[in-house]
Amino acid sequence: MIGLAVVIGEAIGLGKLPATSEAVFGFLTASLMIAGTMVANDVYDVEIDKVNSPQRPLASGTVKTRDAVVLSVVLSTAAIGFSALLGLWTFLTALLALTLMVYYNTRGKKTGLIGNAVVSFNVALPFFYGGLAVSKISPLLFIFSVVAFLANFGREVAKGIADVKGDSLRQVRTLAVVRGTKVAASASAALFVIAVLLSFLPPFLESISWLYYPPVIVADVGFLYSSYRLMSNQTPENIRSVKGHVLLWMLLGLVGFLLGGAALV
Repeated sequence: MIGLAVVIGEAIGLGKLPATSEAVFGFLTASLMIAGTMVANDVYDVEIDKVNSPQRPLASGTVKTRDAVVLSVVLSTAAIGFSALLGLWTFLTALLALTLMVYYNTRGKKTGLIGNAVVSFNVALPFFYGGLAVSKISPLLFIFSVVAFLANFGREVAKGIADVKGDSLRQVRTLAVVRGTKVAASASAALFVIAVLLSFLPPFLESISWLYYPPVIVADVGFLYSSYRLMSNQTPENIRSVKGHVLLWMLLGLVGFLLGGAALV
């Protein structure tokens, strides 16, 4: 999804599909970057995962930590390499993203909301990155980035509800740990609702295709449904289910962004 967001950013900037090299290099930069940092996150979280998710590869001992570290370095290095092929600004932006994720994995995760914001910023960044890759930044890219930031911020806060037990042991100050699961659920739901409201703003900024509306409306209904589920039930099982559904709503939103922002029809 992160790689797709870059290609969508390129398409929106150009008003058409990008060149093959721009699409491939942009997609690989983002997807390899997030893959590398997620592997690194598992390395740093192995003790927490032994409590929250003991079935994961590192926590269960299926994969050795040394191998995971090597994989993370290889993936991240490849991502930076592909970013350099697109230009100086894309290279510097990729370095910024990698620096932020290193901070999150080493220190930021324990800060709770600040760490959530760092992750969400990197999830929203690919739209701008796509615009940078084709030297075309539009107002639509800004609002789409904000919507993506809020949606992922809500998902990150919700994740903390399911992981309270392990996070408490490692003194990770998520909102759920500090203020309780109900407060975290309310905050997550509020972020989803704000994202839904902002999804109606793009037509007032620029002319967009009517194809924007069907997938985005479905995604909005999904986010509202997930908000209701968060508020009504904060058990780890329900929260994990909501997390999975939110990824689907985000994917539908991406499809809407692409169809609405690029002149493909």
